[in-house]
Amino acid sequence: MLKRIILPTILFILAYSFWVSPNFKEIAAGVSIFLFGMLFLEEGFKAFTGGLLEKLLQRTTNKLWKSISFGIATTTVMQSSSLVSVITISFLSAGLIGLGSGIGIIFGANIGTTTGAWLVAGLGLKVKISAYAMPMLVFGIVLVLQSAKHIKGIGYVLAGLGFLFLGIHYMKEGFEAFRDTVDLASFAMSGYLGLFVYVGIGLAATVIMQSSHATLVLIITALGAGQITYDNGLALAIGANIGTTITAIIGSISANYQGKRLAGAHLIFNATTGLIAIVFIHQLMWAVDGVAANVGIGADDYTMKLAVFHTIFNFIGVAVMTPFTGKLVTFLERVIPAPITTAVEPKYLNDAVIEFPETLVEALRNETVHLYDNAFEVMAHGLSLHRHQILSEIDLAQHTEYSREVMDFDLDQIYMSKVKTLYAAIVEFISRAQSHLPPEFASSVYDLRAACGNIVQSVKEIKHLRKNMSINIKSDNDDVRREYNRIRTELGMLMRTLDELRHSDSLDGDILDLDHFKVQAEEQNAVAIDTLDTLIREQRITATLGTSLMNDLDYARNVVWNLAEMGGVLFGAYDAEENAAALLVALDEDDIEDMTSEKPEN
Repeated sequence: MLKRIILPTILFILAYSFWVSPNFKEIAAGVSIFLFGMLFLEEGFKAFTGGLLEKLLQRTTNKLWKSISFGIATTTVMQSSSLVSVITISFLSAGLIGLGSGIGIIFGANIGTTTGAWLVAGLGLKVKISAYAMPMLVFGIVLVLQSAKHIKGIGYVLAGLGFLFLGIHYMKEGFEAFRDTVDLASFAMSGYLGLFVYVGIGLAATVIMQSSHATLVLIITALGAGQITYDNGLALAIGANIGTTITAIIGSISANYQGKRLAGAHLIFNATTGLIAIVFIHQLMWAVDGVAANVGIGADDYTMKLAVFHTIFNFIGVAVMTPFTGKLVTFLERVIPAPITTAVEPKYLNDAVIEFPETLVEALRNETVHLYDNAFEVMAHGLSLHRHQILSEIDLAQHTEYSREVMDFDLDQIYMSKVKTLYAAIVEFISRAQSHLPPEFASSVYDLRAACGNIVQSVKEIKHLRKNMSINIKSDNDDVRREYNRIRTELGMLMRTLDELRHSDSLDGDILDLDHFKVQAEEQNAVAIDTLDTLIREQRITATLGTSLMNDLDYARNVVWNLAEMGGVLFGAYDAEENAAALLVALDEDDIEDMTSEKPEN
């Protein structure tokens, strides 16, 4: 309801302002063109987020100083802290980076965004940049019309820069013309009253435009045209710095609790930095004068001095907040806790990752591992084994031989709350995300969905297997107990091998090791069936018990195949091409049937 009132009100005010003042119309058009350029830039850089940006992010955020450096570099290149913030939230939500690393990137992005002020103050107001804008627009649009993704991305970047330059030109022209009709400098306020008023104006302008970069350009062009005083320009810059958190906050709405924590960190950092700047405004102005004098900036070159001020107070904010990053993480984890639910919910899937295909695939991979972790508990207990027993180095064959403990737990209830619910959420997410997914990522998503199906089917097979197993591992019939213990050992060893592949130091786990379990399952089942025929003939077991055991051998065989297929997708070579090659040469059912049907020559 509120949106229905606000938007028409804004449009009415703008229309009335255009009618009253043609010069305001030119300024507003400049802002609009500038923001349009920002959208083009973001769209252009998204074309490159399907590989390079994600790989850089994962490899350069393992230390806080690296995270800060990454934030500085990417924001300097992209000239969009908003895009960096949204990408960082999506990566954090997907579980690809930790909260501390995400906070470091946000710190760096605040420093990186100061380069925009330098470019506009040092170049935009001294050179007729509209002359450069036209060729960029022409070349950019030509490239945008091409079909190749990266060429189209370059086109968006060029066109975006062209629109940015053109927007700056119109804003500059509008303010120059405005000077002849209305002198905004006459409304300037001095002292802390003016400081707080203009901080509020800068904050509001950034919230409305959702771009501190655009607000800074507006401030610098107004300052260059003499429409505001230097003091008020500094206050506007502080307000813009605080207002830029709105982008992260909006971006976190569709993110999970981790994304909301990062948005909270962004707000705390920028608010703290702004408060420091307000409290020590006079000291900062003295520091700006000192730096300006040493680097050759004129005492009355207020646009350049504003760029210096913007840089200094952001550096101070990072210097003050960096030592408290750990405490900030702890505080945010306490204030915004992970949701506690009876049914397991996705940890990594959220709408924030859908716009970035490679991020989406990695988030889905992490969620599939999450599903496997939940299923692992159900499967282990279904085999009457503890997780620590499977993951240790104990002799499972010896353990199952002497242990007749049957674990009493509600398998159906745990399956519904920890496995089926999560699997349904993954399938639903994939269905929603497919329309946004480029064709080159479809195969990976299909494989991961199949791996989820393998996990769920394995739990179902063990559920069937458990009914007879729980009875017969306590049986006094040594022959029956031995066969069920062999099944428990075989499946336990497969789960142990999968864990070793998962935690291998190298990123190229050899999934061909899993073929051993496939071959072994087929061979041992063939031997077991012959053995059962003998046991039934000799009346050492009943025919009913023998047929039940044959069915259970099939269940166990299916678990082996499902988990081996899942392991090939999740824990194989990290590189997609290497993993595809390994999967290609992995044994399929026909290969193993041929191998197990071959009889050795006498």
